[in-house]
Amino acid sequence: MQRRQLIIGLGALAGLSAGLSACGKGDAPVLKVGSQRGGTKAVLVASGALEGVPYKIEWSEFPAAQPLLEALGAGAVDLGEAGDAPFLFAYASGAKIKAVQAARSGGGATAILVPKDSAIRAPADLKGKKIATGRGSIGHYLLLRVIEKAGLKPSDISLVFLSPGDAKAAFTAGSIDAWVTWGSYVALARLHDSARILVDGEGILLGAGYEAASLEAIETKRPQIEDFLRRLARARRWAIANPDAFAAVLSKETGLSLDVAQYTVRYYRFAPVPIDDGSVVEARAVLDHFRGAGAITSTLDPANAFDRSFNATVAG
Repeated sequence: MQRRQLIIGLGALAGLSAGLSACGKGDAPVLKVGSQRGGTKAVLVASGALEGVPYKIEWSEFPAAQPLLEALGAGAVDLGEAGDAPFLFAYASGAKIKAVQAARSGGGATAILVPKDSAIRAPADLKGKKIATGRGSIGHYLLLRVIEKAGLKPSDISLVFLSPGDAKAAFTAGSIDAWVTWGSYVALARLHDSARILVDGEGILLGAGYEAASLEAIETKRPQIEDFLRRLARARRWAIANPDAFAAVLSKETGLSLDVAQYTVRYYRFAPVPIDDGSVVEARAVLDHFRGAGAITSTLDPANAFDRSFNATVAG
């Protein structure tokens, strides 16, 4: 049933994208936008912030940040959302992208989950266990931080990289010991699979997220990107002020049950903030943890990963 919910949710959003792609007429410019499930598109639709868009929007839906960022780097989409860890992982791997708007939410939306009856009671108990998450994801980053604090090394665990859908199936079947995930996937596991949160990212993760754009799109579609980012900033502030209304629309548009949508929205508090020097300092810390774990070997400095010229869009 839960797996069916995930399929229905993605199908509903895919259907919605066809209607939103019709924004604008004739020879209006086209902005190709990638969105993660229940993310950018959902909040823009729920808030009504897309009303009067003077260009066409072509939406592409992704189950997680990694495939979205791959599409962004390949030019299949112009911009899209991602947490700080996956964005920086992709940038350090050579993707021709830059962050054009930042937001913060706190770290509680990302969590390490274990079955309710699991003998795993503390992070140290993860030693020797099989744990699934997405490669370079915010879940991957949280796991590295948690085991480091527990005195464990990456070699002390068996890490399996799976998509959210495959990881959920493996978790439900009991073929993995723990699952590190985020957003509505945490909500589904908690409410419908009785999963237990071993630890979440509150106080560990900054909860930073970015709208990232390809270098080509920044060069050729700046007016459309600026307009889109202003609308997104307004939509995110609306979602913070109207969680019940956002949850109702999120449930309707994604096919998620209302309780799952409400749980998800409880942690969706992405407040737009300017990109500043602190963003670069934080980015270096994230990449240092990935390098320390051997997850990346690139020495690329993230100082050029950010484009501050769009900071005025944060005001909406």
